[in-house]
Amino acid sequence: FLPQVDSANAGRVLASDAAVFLKKSGLTDLVLGKIWDLADTDGKGILNKQEFFVALRLVACAQNGLDVSLSSLNLPVPPPRFTDTSSPLLLSGTASSDLPWAVKLEDKVKYDAIFDSLNPVNGLLSGDKVKPVLLNSKLPVDILGRVWELSDIDRDGMLDRDEFAVAMFLVYCALEKEPVPMSLPAALVPPSKRKPLSVPGAMPLIPSSTKESHQSLPPVGILAAKTPLAQ
Repeated sequence: FLPQVDSANAGRVLASDAAVFLKKSGLTDLVLGKIWDLADTDGKGILNKQEFFVALRLVACAQNGLDVSLSSLNLPVPPPRFTDTSSPLLLSGTASSDLPWAVKLEDKVKYDAIFDSLNPVNGLLSGDKVKPVLLNSKLPVDILGRVWELSDIDRDGMLDRDEFAVAMFLVYCALEKEPVPMSLPAALVPPSKRKPLSVPGAMPLIPSSTKESHQSLPPVGILAAKTPLAQ
C-alpha cells in the first residue's frame, strides 16, 4: 500500500495523502481520526513507514470489529481492505449483467412484504422509514451505516424495492456473522441497476466522481436521530 501514498518515495506519508487513501477503507471519519491519532505518535501530521503500517493494522482491526487501540495490534486479523477503482467488485459491467442476483426469489418475496408494510411513497422508502427496521436488527451503528451506503445504489437518499432487498440481504448476512463488504459485489447489484457494457468484455473504469458522491453522505447519517437524511 505504501507506494500508493508515498509517490515521492520519501519513506513518509503526509496527513493529506493518508486521509484520501484511508477513506477508501469505508470506515467513518470518527474511526479514521482515532486511527490517525494512534499512529501519528509525535503529532507532526506525518507518518513514517512504521507508523503507516500501524495505521493499516488498525484499519484492519476496525474492519473486523476489533477495538481501535494499540492493544489490538497483536491480534490476528486479515489484511485491511480498500476499495479501488480497478477492483472487480466495483465493476458494474464485465459479465456482471449475466450474473444471477444474490438475493434469492423466496427471500425477495419476504423483503417485498416488509417493504410494502412500511408504506412506500411512489415506490420509495425514505431513510426515516428504513431506520427503525435497521435499528431493530441490533447491529452496530457503523455496520448499519455501511448497509445503508451500499444499498442506496443511486445515492438519492431513498430505497426502492430492489435497493431495500439489498439492505435486508446485507442485514441478514451481518446477523449470520458474515462481514458486510466495503463495496457492493457485482452479484448483489440488482439486475435493474446494472449498466450494459458498450464493449463486451471490456473493463470499465469507474469515474472518480461516483466515489466522491459515495463519501459525501456520512456513513451513519441515516442513524443520527436528529439529522435529516438529505443532509
